[in-house]
Amino acid sequence: MNSSEIIYLSKGLPKSSVYKDEAYVSGIWKEQSDELFVGFDQINGDQVAHPEYHGGSDRVVCVYPFEHYAHWESIFGHTLTPSAFGENLTVAGMKEDQVCIGDVFQIGEAVLQVSQGRYPCSTINKRNNNHLLLKRIIQTGYTGYFFRVLEEGKITANSQIKKLISHPDQITVSSIHHLYFHEASPSMERIEKIMAVEELAAPWRKYLLDLIEKHQK
Repeated sequence: MNSSEIIYLSKGLPKSSVYKDEAYVSGIWKEQSDELFVGFDQINGDQVAHPEYHGGSDRVVCVYPFEHYAHWESIFGHTLTPSAFGENLTVAGMKEDQVCIGDVFQIGEAVLQVSQGRYPCSTINKRNNNHLLLKRIIQTGYTGYFFRVLEEGKITANSQIKKLISHPDQITVSSIHHLYFHEASPSMERIEKIMAVEELAAPWRKYLLDLIEKHQK
C-alpha cells in the first residue's frame, strides 16, 4: 500500500509584505490550488522573487512534510495556514528521513527526483510572524526539500504518489542536514560519500566543499 499522499498543492507569484515594519518581497506566499503544471524550470503560476538565491531547474518543486505541521502547532500553540513554509507540495509519508537524494517519484503526470534539502532562510520567520521558527527548523532538520523535474506534467490534488526508483546510496535529506549543521567534526569520508551522489544539486555541493575547507584550516 502506498502510504504517501498529497495534502495540499500550492503556487504563487512574488508579492510584497511587511514584517516588523519592514517591507519585503517574496514568493513564499502561496495559495492552494487544485492542480499544478510542473515544467522543467518552474511551475506555471509559481515564481521566486530572488532567482540569485532561489529557484532554478534543481529546485522547481518545494516539498514540505505535513507531519511537521502538528509539531510546530504544538510547540508554538497556534494553527498554521496551508503552505506555511512556501511549499508547492504538502505531503504525508515523505519526511526528510524517509527520502534520499536521487529518489525518483511519479506524481500525477510528472516524474520528479529529490535533488537537495532546503537551506532555510529567515523569510520563513516573516511568513509565519515567528522569530523563533528558523532556529527551530535548523535544530530539528524539519526543512523540507526540493524536486527537479525529469518529466513535465500535471499534478492534481488527488494524484497518486508512486516511488519509481530508490537511489542505491541511500543518503537521506535529514542525514545531510545533520552532518552540515550539527556535527562538530564531520568525517571527510562521509562528506565524500555524499559528494559522490551525482544527483545532489550544486548549492549543497558548495556547502559541503565549504565545510571541507573549514575543517582543513
